[in-house]
Amino acid sequence: MEYLGSCLCRTVQFRVLGDFEDFYLCHCGYCRKDTGSAHAANLFSTTAKLEWIKGEDEVKTFQLADTDHVKAFCTTCGSALPNLQMGGKLLVVPAGSLDTKLDKIPDGHIFISKKANWDESLHTFKKFERFPTDN
Repeated sequence: MEYLGSCLCRTVQFRVLGDFEDFYLCHCGYCRKDTGSAHAANLFSTTAKLEWIKGEDEVKTFQLADTDHVKAFCTTCGSALPNLQMGGKLLVVPAGSLDTKLDKIPDGHIFISKKANWDESLHTFKKFERFPTDN
């Protein structure tokens, strides 16, 4: 399989060749800080290959001291991008960075004991097609 992806400003573009073994929604405090949201949605592969199509020099990688937590991002727009971990043995791809349709569904939620207190029953809240206005 081939997946294409990019950052928000499209300065960085990439290709992933291969399949993802796992897809997890991570609720750990690090991933919540990284995304500014309830969880990160990350794809994992030990066999797929990452190729930078454009803008590799605009990718910065940050590893939190004394942890295994790694984040790669575009230095122009800050979007999360793929990174290699465990000495290059594990490819981690933020699902939202893909431009190609992803048929794989999440395998589950991880680190749920760290879940934000406001992250309960999100499916019961009002839903809007666009930003709600008073008009």
